[in-house]
Amino acid sequence: MTDTQAPGLADLQRWTWVLGRAQQMMMEQGLAAMQAPATGAPVVPGINDPATLQRASDFWQNSLTLWQRFLQPGEATEQQDAAPRDKRFKAEAWRDNPLFAWIRESYLMISDHLLSSVDAIEGIDARQREQLRFATKGFIDAMSPTNFAFTNPEVIDKTIETGGENLLKGLQHMLTDIGRGQLTHTSGDAFEVGRNLATTPGKVVKRTPLYELIQYSPTTKQVLSIPLVIFPPWINRFYILDLTPEKSFIRWCVDQGISVFMVSWKSADASMADVTWDDYIAAQIDAIDTVRDALGVPAVHTIGYCVAGTTLAATLALLSARGEAEKVASSTFFTAQVDFTRAGDLQNFIDDDQFALIRSLSPQGFLDGRYMAATFNLLRGRDLIWNYVTNNYLLGNDYAPFDLLHWNGDTTNLPAKWHLSYLTDLYRDNRLAQPGAISVAGTPLDLTKVRTPSYIQAGREDHIAPADSVWKLTGIFSGPLKFVLAGSGHIAGVVNPPAANKYQYWTNPAKTKTLDEFVAGATETKGSWWPDWVDWLRTIDSTEVAAQRARVPGKGKLAALEDAPGSYVKAR
Repeated sequence: MTDTQAPGLADLQRWTWVLGRAQQMMMEQGLAAMQAPATGAPVVPGINDPATLQRASDFWQNSLTLWQRFLQPGEATEQQDAAPRDKRFKAEAWRDNPLFAWIRESYLMISDHLLSSVDAIEGIDARQREQLRFATKGFIDAMSPTNFAFTNPEVIDKTIETGGENLLKGLQHMLTDIGRGQLTHTSGDAFEVGRNLATTPGKVVKRTPLYELIQYSPTTKQVLSIPLVIFPPWINRFYILDLTPEKSFIRWCVDQGISVFMVSWKSADASMADVTWDDYIAAQIDAIDTVRDALGVPAVHTIGYCVAGTTLAATLALLSARGEAEKVASSTFFTAQVDFTRAGDLQNFIDDDQFALIRSLSPQGFLDGRYMAATFNLLRGRDLIWNYVTNNYLLGNDYAPFDLLHWNGDTTNLPAKWHLSYLTDLYRDNRLAQPGAISVAGTPLDLTKVRTPSYIQAGREDHIAPADSVWKLTGIFSGPLKFVLAGSGHIAGVVNPPAANKYQYWTNPAKTKTLDEFVAGATETKGSWWPDWVDWLRTIDSTEVAAQRARVPGKGKLAALEDAPGSYVKAR
């Protein structure tokens, strides 16, 4: 039996050159084949039309350039050095090791080619193109070499260093996630609702089959006479606005001298199979009337976040139609849409196949919240899926504690009947933006009749409710409006306490017709927009009253049922 000697460095270099030269020869042949069809030959779109041939030629030429860099690694170009940084490829090996540098650049080149090919396809409408582009981006993110053990130099180094323990630990992480049916983003035992999340003191003062009403304890001797009722989205738990004490919007509002009430929605179960949008609108009006009666005030301030903001707009339209608009002194909208023509990437999930899937997943009349969590993760797959595949499955790293991501994974179930109606009536058919197209309790809704003073906040980088979609609300309501564009996105753009001194916001008192026009003339202010909002709130009515009797939870008409944050927020 003949002993086989392991190849040395010189042998590996030689074979690398041979393989590279062979690939280069094939690419050169491919370039030669990229010729325009002969005169009279049929032109097939996407196969041999001039635009397709030019893209193919560019692709082959770029591939040749990459191989030349690989075969002569010392001759990196200035363009290569100046390439935009991608945090997936932050390890030095992605630049310093010729093989991994070639893998990285090949991947990025192919990614660009695939996306440009989608943009160049003819004969499809804008919606189809956007869906195809979204799917292509998802495929590209999934196929990143950072997601595979044998093409990620960090994983290779970690595997050698730990003797494979990282892969075993990562496998345990993966199996745990499979068991719970949900991707883990943060340390499982770092946070607990009521212990270090949602700790602002208060009492549950009302409970219905759909919501709990929480009243928070005052921290100032005087409070604004008009109380505030907050409607969070029922897609998530309310405590996004009451995270750790230093991030809590609720605690900050209380410290500003505002009487704060929070609606905590019940996570759907089989008893809510027949719940519709009418029920959520009725619940908002019920909460408004409950607070008005309990404190003996004619009106309340309101906040609606995301889908609850969309619902608040419908509530205002219904109150206006009934002649009861004076019940709401002001409305504030956090990243809320009412016109869905430019609703962003979520529109890629609005089709008959998705609707059929939701029906199949809801045999008891409610949709498991993990489905929506997966959907939102897909909107930012690179950050919320593949980043954790690499760090926690392949590298075997422990999960870092992060309160916001803990909340993100704390899912709620949705009433399936209403959720499907929401997707079809609003996202697909855009009926809320059409006066009279939707009725609630037999009353047609017309948002153009809403004259309630409104503060409209949008996030510049929001991928769920894009800023230009939120902006459309300014052209629909008839009352006095203030639009504020905040830095960051759907969550961080809202949850931005002044003490953090992060991000910025833009205001523009001039009447502008488009978001671009608003931005062009806007003034940028560093830090949080929260102080701007509370100043605006005081322009509505700055009257104050003593923080006593009914202003203290359990001391007025509403008895204290239990301590905040209540039971609904903890229900699975």
